[in-house]
Amino acid sequence: MGKNRTAGKMLKRVLVVVLILALAGSVLFALFRDRINKWEYPIQYAEYVTYYADKYDIDPLMLYAFIRTESNFDPRADSDAGARGLMQITEVTFDWIKSKIAPTEDLSFEDLYDPETNIRFGSYFVSYCLLRYQDDLATAAAAYHSGWGTVDDLLAQSQYSADGKTLDHYPYPQMRLYVKKITSSYQRYQEIYTAS
Repeated sequence: MGKNRTAGKMLKRVLVVVLILALAGSVLFALFRDRINKWEYPIQYAEYVTYYADKYDIDPLMLYAFIRTESNFDPRADSDAGARGLMQITEVTFDWIKSKIAPTEDLSFEDLYDPETNIRFGSYFVSYCLLRYQDDLATAAAAYHSGWGTVDDLLAQSQYSADGKTLDHYPYPQMRLYVKKITSSYQRYQEIYTAS
């Protein structure tokens, strides 16, 4: 009988300790969840992002989603396709954007390693894609990633677009993954930074 009581008391003590530890863990997790979220979805280069988001009428959180997806905030990032900087702009795209927003400026492809220049050019390109595709983020992201020609060809095919203006399906795995990354990253940025 004494052994059963002792075992029962011991079990109660263990359960109390486990309960206290679980509660403490929950409290600590809640305290650090915001920090963890902001570490995973950071806000960097805020001065440039805010300025160019305002200039091109884009939600800054959307630009952060592009930067996070493209380079994870590494201004020296290079891709296998030859894209550069925070928003991973190729030389062909750089030349096109330069002709639109900076035709007389002495800028070279090398300048895309400069965060302000890259965010300036990338913001313009995102805004152009959004404008071209009726502010549909997923279709604009597909164009940012794969080019307008590819997206326009898909829009002309009814199995990919019901209205010929926005994509409903993404037939290429890389495009599909990219669109998912951008849209889910943007959603997380909204959840984290509009709730605080």
